[in-house]
Amino acid sequence: MTTVSAETRSAVGSTRWFQLVLGLIAMMSISSPQYVWTLFTGPLNQKLGTTLAELQFTFSLLIILQTFFSPFQAFLVDRFGPKLLISLGAIMSGGSWVLAAQAQSLTALYLTYGVIGGFGTGIIYVGIIGLMVRWFPDRRGLATGLAAAGYGFGAFFTSFPIDNMIKSSGYQHALVVWGIIQGIIGVAAALGLRTPPEDYRPKGYDPATVRTEMQAKRSFTPVEMLQNPIFYLLFIMMTMMSTSGLMVVSNVGPFAKEFKVADVLVLGMAALPLSLTLSRVTNGLTRPFFGWVSDRIGRESTMALAFALEAVAILILFAFLDHPAMFVVLTGLVFFGWGEIFSLFPATLTDTFGPRYAATNYGFLYIAQGVGSIFGGPAAAYLKQMTGSWTAVFIVVACLDALTAVLAFTALKQMRRRHFETTN
Repeated sequence: MTTVSAETRSAVGSTRWFQLVLGLIAMMSISSPQYVWTLFTGPLNQKLGTTLAELQFTFSLLIILQTFFSPFQAFLVDRFGPKLLISLGAIMSGGSWVLAAQAQSLTALYLTYGVIGGFGTGIIYVGIIGLMVRWFPDRRGLATGLAAAGYGFGAFFTSFPIDNMIKSSGYQHALVVWGIIQGIIGVAAALGLRTPPEDYRPKGYDPATVRTEMQAKRSFTPVEMLQNPIFYLLFIMMTMMSTSGLMVVSNVGPFAKEFKVADVLVLGMAALPLSLTLSRVTNGLTRPFFGWVSDRIGRESTMALAFALEAVAILILFAFLDHPAMFVVLTGLVFFGWGEIFSLFPATLTDTFGPRYAATNYGFLYIAQGVGSIFGGPAAAYLKQMTGSWTAVFIVVACLDALTAVLAFTALKQMRRRHFETTN
């Protein structure tokens, strides 16, 4: 293994915050394909003469290609380096919009916006997360949280400009212009990315003295990781949290409309759009916040705290669904208790299995988000249909959150302790 001198460590360390900024920018460049898709559905329906259900399969393809292929995408990043692969991902993501503008059929839209866009955004997402956990062994929670927050915050800056351009110049013009802009920004950020030395440690950092977490002293290959039961426990936990969170995320609109609060004014704005705006902010803030907390009090303790908060917030929200102001505040709190999974799980995984194969290893775990997206919306709708109310949905969500919190503080904590005792 290559030895890095103190001077080299200091020189490399001085650039890692710049690497984080570049990673944040790259993540922001791929936010719009997911979060502003809804702006294009109306014009695309009119253009292609299709049903909304058929059109929405484009969005499903985007998420499926982004999550279920993430191990392969991450392997490519590990194999060929972040500069080349993140650049390629940005070209694919931005190019998918340019190509989608020319689509004259659903099939063409599926292949461009869905398949090409999903694969491109997936490369960037797992690649950036995998890179950040290697640059920040001492602040993995904070670094992954900030990077993941970029994915949520990016659309905050593009939603209104894209909406205005669609209304003034048409959706095709908006897809071309913003596809080029986002592609250029992504490539520009990618060109400055690089991988730290294999045994990189920030100046003054000694894993043996880390207060909050033990960390693996060697890196486990994906094959080794897949033979370890800790991975499957993390996968189950992330699937449960993804499912519970998405059961709420995908049904905020129906909740608000059924309980007649969607259009009630709160602070001069309709409750539903105000709720969505606040939730986007809290969903972004929670990722670096709880990541930072986990760097100090431990991953499992932070998981237990955040997931328990989510369970309580869900139950209180259910009790006040017909109160417009409480609906706005509590949906924001629900997102604050959920979004941190995208910082806590990659940080915990890398602590456990080492940094060298971090991108590929997280690619396997990130599939849990895809599983949750499949279960979340349909499962909630099915429960509502079978029972005739949202009560069962809220109970299931709260139980999943509470169970995951308990697993974090009991099973996960014990298994990881034994893991470090036998491998370090």
